[in-house]
Amino acid sequence: MDSTLVQPLVSKKAARLSIGAFFFIAGLCFASWASRIPDIKQQLQLSDGGLGAVLLALPVGLMVSLPFSGWLVHHFGSRKMVLLAAILYPLVLCNIGLVQQTWQLVVVLFAFGLLGNLFNISVNTQAVSLEVLYGRSIMASFHGIWSLAGFTGASIGTLMINFHLAPFTHFCTIAATAYLMVALLYRNSLRQDINADGDRPLFARPDATLLKLGLIAMCCMVCEGAMFDWSGVYFQKVVAVSKGLIPLGYTAFMCTMAGGRFAGDKLVTRLGTLRMLQFSGLVIATGLAIAIIFPTLVTATLGFMLVGIGVSSVVPLVYGVAGKSTVFSPGVALAAVSTIGYLGFLAGPPMIGFIAQAASLRLSFAVIAVLGFTTTIISTKTKF
Repeated sequence: MDSTLVQPLVSKKAARLSIGAFFFIAGLCFASWASRIPDIKQQLQLSDGGLGAVLLALPVGLMVSLPFSGWLVHHFGSRKMVLLAAILYPLVLCNIGLVQQTWQLVVVLFAFGLLGNLFNISVNTQAVSLEVLYGRSIMASFHGIWSLAGFTGASIGTLMINFHLAPFTHFCTIAATAYLMVALLYRNSLRQDINADGDRPLFARPDATLLKLGLIAMCCMVCEGAMFDWSGVYFQKVVAVSKGLIPLGYTAFMCTMAGGRFAGDKLVTRLGTLRMLQFSGLVIATGLAIAIIFPTLVTATLGFMLVGIGVSSVVPLVYGVAGKSTVFSPGVALAAVSTIGYLGFLAGPPMIGFIAQAASLRLSFAVIAVLGFTTTIISTKTKF
C-alpha cells in the first residue's frame, strides 16, 4: 500500500478511543502477570536464579517474533492482527495461572512474549496511521494509556492478593474485561494502514547515531524490565513488607511512568531532547540508589516512583529521533533501534536473578542503577 492518506470509515475520535482501548488491554494483561510473579515464584518454589532463567522465556518469545509479527501486520493489516492479538493475549495470560511445573511456565511465557509483540506492533501501526490522519503528535498519549493500564493492573493485582484469589481467577477476570472492551470498540478501529516503507527490509545495520539511540533504549528497557519483573520480589525479600503490600513498588513505578508520559511532550518542548534524556538517566539512577541504600517501605516506594519518572520519556524520545533519520526510512530506523533496545528486556531480568543468586538482590539493583545512569552518558555523546 502506498503512503497516501487513508480516510477512516469512522470518526477520528471514535478510532482514537478504539485504539486507546487496545493499548489499555495490552498494558492491563502485562501488569496483571507482573503483579503475581512473587506468588507464582513461591508456588513453583523457584530460587532467584531459577526465576531469572524462567523469565528469559518471555523476551526470547518477543525477540523471535519481531520479524514474524512485522510480516503478519504488513501482509494482513494491523486491524486483523490487533484483533487476533487481543483475543489470544488474554487467553495465554489465563494459562499462566494454570501452570504446575516450571517447564510449563517457560512455554507459556514464550507464547506470552510472542503474542505481546504482535499486539505491540499491530496496535502501534494503528496508532501511527491515526497520527497521520490527525496531522499532529498523539503517540505519547497512547503509550501513557498503556502505562495507566499497568497502574490499573497492578492495583487490581493488589486487591486480588488481599482477597486471597488465585492467579487463575485473577487472570480470567482480566480476560473477561478485555473481551468486553474488544466486543464494544473493535468496530471503530482503522480499516487501512499507512505504510510508507513498502517492500523495504524490516531490519538494517544501524549507523553510529542509531546505534547510540539503540543503546539508550536498551539501558532504559533494562531498568523497565527490572521494575516489571523484580519490583515485587524486591519488596518481598529486601524491603520485607507484608504480603498485601508486595505489589506497592510496582504500582508506584507504573503510576509515575504513566504520569510522566502524559506530561512528557510539554517537558521536551521546554528542556529539549538532550537535556530531557540526561535528566531521565539521572532520575533513574537516583531512584534506584534511594531504594538500595534505604530499603524501607516509604523510601523504596519513593525510589521506585522516581524510576518511573525517569524511564517514562526515554523510549518515546529515542523512537522519535530515530524516525527522523536522514540515512534510513523511519520504519527501517525504528526497527534497528527497537532490535537493540529489546535486548534490554532480553538480558535485564535474568541478569538480576543471576547476580542476586551469586551475591544479593540489592547488588543486582545497583548494577541496574549504573545502567540507568549510562542513559545520561550516552545521550551526552549523541547528536540530536
